[in-house]
Amino acid sequence: MEKRKTVSTSTQTRNITDLSSKTNNIYETVMIITKRANQIAAEQKQELSRKLEEFIGMGDSIEEVFENHEQIEISKYYEKQPKPTLMAIDEFLSDRIYYRFVEKKEKEKENVKDN
Repeated sequence: MEKRKTVSTSTQTRNITDLSSKTNNIYETVMIITKRANQIAAEQKQELSRKLEEFIGMGDSIEEVFENHEQIEISKYYEKQPKPTLMAIDEFLSDRIYYRFVEKKEKEKENVKDN
């Protein structure tokens, strides 16, 4: 979770040429970033759900106010985290995302077989 703290939480204008320089196609770049952002969002959701599950099923008691405070603190922590898209862009720009193009590799194999 520490890696999330190093990512900016504010949106920035990005240079399309810089973003697409690794793939030579802005649409492929957007798809890579989008898929990674969806993975990050799913991971965050699972993590948050696991932490909040501890509070499910607890009966009414004097400790309920304290438990609600803990739930609020956990939720606030996740709200303050950078958005998954910003994290994915940061990972992409710093070469921390592994990606491959399945269609291109299949076409290359077909071309080799044809020759």
